[in-house]
Amino acid sequence: MADQKDKRSTQKTPKKRTVVRFKALWVLLGLLILLIGLYATIFQILMTQEEQRHSWADGIYWVVVTMSTLGYGDITFDSYPGRIFSIIVILSGVTFLLVILPFVLIQFVVMPWMERRSESRVPRAIGEDVEGHVILTKISHIEESLIARLKSVDMKYVVLIEDYDEASRLHDLGYKVMLGDWDDPDTYKKVRANQAALFVANRSDVINTNITFTLREVAPNLPIVSTAASHASVDILELAGATNVVELGVLLGRIIAQRVLGTDATDHIVGQVKGISISEVGVSGAQLAGKTIGETGIRSATGVSVVGIWNRGRYDIATAETLIEANSVLILAGSFEQLESFDQNFKSKQNTEESVLIIGGGRVGRQVGESLRGYGLKYKIIEKQSERVLDPDHYIAGDAADLRVLESAGIRSAHAVAITTHDDDVNVYLTIYCRRLRPDIQIIARANTDRNTSTLYRAGADAVLSYASTGATNIWNTVFASDTVLLADGLEIRTLSTPDDLVRQTLATSDIRESTGVNVVAIEFAGIVETDPNPNEPIPAGSNLVLIGDEDAFVKFHDTYQNYS
Repeated sequence: MADQKDKRSTQKTPKKRTVVRFKALWVLLGLLILLIGLYATIFQILMTQEEQRHSWADGIYWVVVTMSTLGYGDITFDSYPGRIFSIIVILSGVTFLLVILPFVLIQFVVMPWMERRSESRVPRAIGEDVEGHVILTKISHIEESLIARLKSVDMKYVVLIEDYDEASRLHDLGYKVMLGDWDDPDTYKKVRANQAALFVANRSDVINTNITFTLREVAPNLPIVSTAASHASVDILELAGATNVVELGVLLGRIIAQRVLGTDATDHIVGQVKGISISEVGVSGAQLAGKTIGETGIRSATGVSVVGIWNRGRYDIATAETLIEANSVLILAGSFEQLESFDQNFKSKQNTEESVLIIGGGRVGRQVGESLRGYGLKYKIIEKQSERVLDPDHYIAGDAADLRVLESAGIRSAHAVAITTHDDDVNVYLTIYCRRLRPDIQIIARANTDRNTSTLYRAGADAVLSYASTGATNIWNTVFASDTVLLADGLEIRTLSTPDDLVRQTLATSDIRESTGVNVVAIEFAGIVETDPNPNEPIPAGSNLVLIGDEDAFVKFHDTYQNYS
């Protein structure tokens, strides 16, 4: 458990800093008093040697005026030892003046003034009228991705931070921050948790448990999504009151394994909207690759609609003429039963003799291996840190940048390689290297930040899974997927009321797809959701459109059709 604790900042709060300052001041004053006493004693000894008689009060008086450099000259030494001692007292006095005066000025005047200014910038409560907001507990790549999506739908957020310096830093960076102790119920009252839409706890497992348990006292009905680094913590976090516990490493590992395995619709349902299940499935077999969507007969055979397609990071609206490539990812919409029918008809059979090379033996890499083992596939994990080598039959200790290590792991014969390290620079490096060694191999790479996704595609990856985007998408879809489902790389499925300009028009004549870039997934009318609607039937008044597109496409839709909600 100790390893799971956050490395909290060693910086103190303003109140604690004041205590520390006073302690330091008393130490300096105590040292000064001891020094005065020592100098007064030496003064008496040297004056006795010179046969001068002075009281202890005279000695203390001489030390004070000499150290302060006043030097009235009424008491002086005649001997060389005495004069050398006087020089030492003067120098030490000057040193103390240079230390104590600036210390008192800076620590008790300047710093408190600066802290009061800084404190006034970091709020300790938010407005009572704030509601429907999302509360976060840190800023990482996942939160940055989630905040971008919240802003796109005009949802408010606040980052609840316990450490004063971290809160000030984030505030200066432009984030909406509130300062408060995570283990104090009053903090959650001040952040209006009972009026919030979602709380995301993304600290260590131990701290997440404390946050969740304390929060439940104030907001018993608030959806709480907590991350878990250890599988053993899942049950504890659920007992503490978490609505959903996300093991991000496990989640990403499973998705990477599914991209290696190919089509498996029911195992990768990313959300539901209006009763429609949305699934992303990879194409790795010859049954679908090389055909157009119309030629596959997916719709007629299963009832599933292909509403979009990813090709190496590029999203295309699915039409009957859209060509499915070997490493395409299909976005499907349909009922769970229809997706099961898709699996039965189109799921590729895996060759258990094929092997997969996994680079990186962390949580993500280990989960990729476990998932592949469950499907009966062979795999090898290359791990640089020898202490992570758990099973000699499936692990190879070494640096994946070493050709000998790659060849001993089977790079020449492997069906696919999954690059799963937590360093994007390393992942780009290894993607380029593996693509050069094996131009024909399937490469699935992990991106830890969204901005490196396109770089990894250019480096040669067939599929890139973003840790930040995957985490943010899963968190969003846990709570908000009733009307909006987030997919990869900013793609969204939204439910909007039909604009007046489209009422009684047909999809064929409306040119929605061509003019805005969004595609109609389904039409909801009178409680009935029709997937893959007839393009020649008029859109009824009072209906809702289920649309798929990216942020730019929805902006164009908004600009084109103003009267919708």
